[in-house]
Amino acid sequence: MKDKDRPIRHLPPPKTFGQWLYRYRYTWYRRICQFALLAAFIGTFRWGWEAFGHPLLEGDLSFSRILNVVPLADPFAAIQRFLAEYWLSPETLIAAGLVLFIYLILSGRTFCAWVCPMNLVTDFAFWLRTKLGIKTNWISLPSRTRYLLLILCLILCLLTGQEAFEAVSPQALIWREAVYGIGMGFFSAVFGILAIDLAISRRAWCGHLCPLGAFWAVWGKVGAIKVAFDNDLCTRCGDCLKVCPEPQVIDFNKIVDSGNISSGECTNCGKCIAICPEKCFKFSFRYKVQDWPIIPIKEKK
Repeated sequence: MKDKDRPIRHLPPPKTFGQWLYRYRYTWYRRICQFALLAAFIGTFRWGWEAFGHPLLEGDLSFSRILNVVPLADPFAAIQRFLAEYWLSPETLIAAGLVLFIYLILSGRTFCAWVCPMNLVTDFAFWLRTKLGIKTNWISLPSRTRYLLLILCLILCLLTGQEAFEAVSPQALIWREAVYGIGMGFFSAVFGILAIDLAISRRAWCGHLCPLGAFWAVWGKVGAIKVAFDNDLCTRCGDCLKVCPEPQVIDFNKIVDSGNISSGECTNCGKCIAICPEKCFKFSFRYKVQDWPIIPIKEKK
């Protein structure tokens, strides 16, 4: 049946613990991923965790090594370093290229929902806003603000010879202090972002201000794994828009034509999939084999 023939309904509240776990399954998957990654860094630094005789995961989110063999580097940090007139070693170029390739498959802003520690803070702030009944936004911030801040960061790198965002990044501060020792910087970053999200605007940091999120949104436009959309099942109940941290990405006029949420700003958090009563959303590989260009092979005479 088409959407106009289907009655609008909403998922009832979960009645059992199992139903509750299933309803919020993607949130739990993301938390497991975030805490497992953080635990690997902490365990390696504090207790010398090893695998196959090598350190499990050394470094931080800017640069790290898996088993002392596979290098990984934050591409945005590498770009800042390059613009600040630092020479990038071949290892850093390979490490940044490897991370870019990973997020070419996963889609860029998957980092924001599944890896970045700031997601824990901003999700908690959104939960607090809901519980406290805070609906007003002191300042209306368009999502494109983060792109302006991204450009500003890159310009400052050129002008100052410093890695502009890395020096003040609250998520980098939270991660470093969580691994190497929690101090006042950790609490300043956490409560500062909480205050911004609670007092200024809904999801102000991740949804409107973070230049790192803007960088991954640009890369996410060509990402392979996207949330597919089945228009024949959708009744336009609007529940997906209520839970989506970036509701502007669910533009029905666009996703009907494309068949997926192709916006680079989508974080692939899975909340729309979990809340949809008609199961019209699902994760899917964006590029189908039949859509790939086929180069005809000429037969030899």
